[in-house]
Amino acid sequence: MHSMNNKSINEIQDSIIDDFEVFDDWIGKYEYLIEYAKSLPLIDEKYKVDEALVKGCQSKVWLHAEAKNNKVLYKADSDAVITKALVGLMISVFSNHTPKEILNAELYFIDRIGLKDHLSVNRSNGLTSMIKLMKIHALGIQAKTT
Repeated sequence: MHSMNNKSINEIQDSIIDDFEVFDDWIGKYEYLIEYAKSLPLIDEKYKVDEALVKGCQSKVWLHAEAKNNKVLYKADSDAVITKALVGLMISVFSNHTPKEILNAELYFIDRIGLKDHLSVNRSNGLTSMIKLMKIHALGIQAKTT
């Protein structure tokens, strides 16, 4: 994984697409996702509360957001490894950006790495819920800082 700190949301999406283009088949991509999930910084146990659960996800996903230097930092965890990897990808795209950047982001990497075609309907809906919630958090943080 590349250091994502000073990159724009689109540059991060492009580097994720590059990472996935290495693999010819979905077995490789899934293995990469599973490895990716293992590398995620774990959410603090105190945030593993029902209020932090993403609604609409089949598996349990906890999402926590906080503001730091006018940027939004996300942490998350899931009890399902593929879901955890998906959340991890979303966090690497959105975390450390301003609420405005997050709210204006056009997410195209999910389609481009072919993930949409390989997710079950439930997972796909869960991902949509997760993205919505991340944007709602960004909106809340923006409201506090302006």
